[in-house]
Amino acid sequence: MQTPARTLCVLGELVVDLLPVPEAGVGPEGTSPHYVARPGGNALNVAVAAGRLGAPVRLLARLGTGPLAGHLRRHAELAGVDTAGFVDAGEPVSLAVVGLGPDGSPDYGFHVVGAADWQWTDEELDRVLPDEVGALHVGSISSWTEPGSAAIARLVPRLAGTALISVDPNIRPMLADGPVGASLGNDRPAVTRRLIELVAHADLVKVSAEDLAWLEPETTDLDEAARRWAERGPALVVLTDGGAPLRIARPGRPLLHRESPRVDVVDTVGAGDSLAAGLLTGLLAVGVADRTSLERLPDDELLALVDDAALVAALNCTRVGADPPTRDELSAARAHR
Repeated sequence: MQTPARTLCVLGELVVDLLPVPEAGVGPEGTSPHYVARPGGNALNVAVAAGRLGAPVRLLARLGTGPLAGHLRRHAELAGVDTAGFVDAGEPVSLAVVGLGPDGSPDYGFHVVGAADWQWTDEELDRVLPDEVGALHVGSISSWTEPGSAAIARLVPRLAGTALISVDPNIRPMLADGPVGASLGNDRPAVTRRLIELVAHADLVKVSAEDLAWLEPETTDLDEAARRWAERGPALVVLTDGGAPLRIARPGRPLLHRESPRVDVVDTVGAGDSLAAGLLTGLLAVGVADRTSLERLPDDELLALVDDAALVAALNCTRVGADPPTRDELSAARAHR
């Protein structure tokens, strides 16, 4: 009998994404674009994707105030996510206004100063963390924005060695640097330093070419960058580059490339989050819940899990916003590959 998968804990922010509705027009004067409010944020997207795939997942998040807060909670619950990790916070919910490029890639305008997501304390994290953690996924804005990032940075090394630690930098340049970043207390050196510390404790890192362009603007060779990141501490680095092949790097092993499925892209919002959820769900399902078991996982078994994760991300891209597939939808798509 297969051992039940241990709990995936996803720690991060809850964001309301305002997505444009192009077919609705912008009004007679061209100044009234229509938007639809959709639940989003790296952590919520990852948790919902994992929940839809059938994984036992708890979302650790500070739920802020405002009329859309209840929708965020309900979105998680409908996906089977355990919301016992929610902290009811007095600060406002984060808001992102999303624009879409011709290729479906998102552009963001953030309204997040004083938001609930970055205010974690050690006591709050201790209160919402379950007794049995199979994997902890951290990343995005809350992992590199003070004061909460300091509490997250203290939690990660405590769990390292007993749970699989996953990190996704998920850089948002506007919030990491420049005037808006400064309003949050962020700048390039501080954000980079905080992420380097997290990566050093990570077992798994999912990083995008866009993240690397901000973190290491001098980097031009993504193959070399993937190998270099794998030598910084992680047992596995997955480097994404839009629709280009994934790069899979493991310390002391040859770099691997994997093609992503070809689909008709509506937009790419939540694609990286869906991939991370698919990979973590797959790893826990086969009993990989610590660094040692990840290191022992043969390449062929790992690549099968990466292929599934890439398919989860591809299916998400066929729909508007972060809308990852269910386990049944993934199975149907896998059967038609």
